[in-house]
Amino acid sequence: MSKVLDQVEELVKPITDELGFELVDLAFEKEGKNWFLRIFIDKDGGIDIDECAIVSEKVSEKLDESDPISQNYFLEVSSPGAERPLKKEADFENAVGSYVHITSYEPIEDRKVWEGTLLFYDGNELTIEIKDKTRKITCVIPKDKVAKARLAIEF
Repeated sequence: MSKVLDQVEELVKPITDELGFELVDLAFEKEGKNWFLRIFIDKDGGIDIDECAIVSEKVSEKLDESDPISQNYFLEVSSPGAERPLKKEADFENAVGSYVHITSYEPIEDRKVWEGTLLFYDGNELTIEIKDKTRKITCVIPKDKVAKARLAIEF
């Protein structure tokens, strides 16, 4: 599966770079009996539907030429939305000061899920401030223990 995504990324990245967009994430997923290739793009100020359509058209042409995916699939190009995933170093660095949702591979301080403000990121650890009932707690999560991370909307 990752081989397919690596091949797709090699085709998509030059297109998004040329247009001045960031390739945020790629996913190749099966839902029911259908496969979906999802490409998430962004730029400062956000992505609009016309920009998604341009990328979709250009990517579709490249995928048709090189045909890295053998089965039938649906291509979707969209913005990562308000709860964009944090995957790259720059994503974590840019998220400092933002409200985030973090899950870990194993319990840390008896938790596997944190939601709060990312206070600090040094490349090895994330320092997050969470609310636990009426008090605020600061937690340090080793980066190598993070299973998933994304921006979150605070309620």
